[in-house]
Amino acid sequence: MTIDATTFTFHDVSLWPIVRQSAGSVRPGYAEQWEREMDSLLAISMPFVVIMEGGQPDEDHEDRKARGIWLKRNKTALVTVCRAVIGIEASAIKRAAIQVQMSLATKAFGTRMEIVASQQEAFELAVQILQGKEGGADS
Repeated sequence: MTIDATTFTFHDVSLWPIVRQSAGSVRPGYAEQWEREMDSLLAISMPFVVIMEGGQPDEDHEDRKARGIWLKRNKTALVTVCRAVIGIEASAIKRAAIQVQMSLATKAFGTRMEIVASQQEAFELAVQILQGKEGGADS
């Protein structure tokens, strides 16, 4: 399956079914484009994994609110195709704090969330998840 990457400006789909999202691309007002791209990812109806690069974004309140509404509205559809969201954080202390937040988000939105120390670990875990091999970042 090939994706028309030219329709994506927020998500990097060049390594489909691994989708990369950079914290650096988060700008006030981004949520509308994010929603269009997420709708497109759902429409493909094929499993994918999102890797969040660049730490936690500093997100505008209105964007966070819009994204949260979209996630709640599309929770069931998202869970069927988004196998996981994997964050990258080099600091073990920050990873531990983020893991707590991710556990809450997993409960709220249903999508598996993991946090790892490096981009290499993120890609390895993404491939394992897409191949159906279970296990978390610590396995």
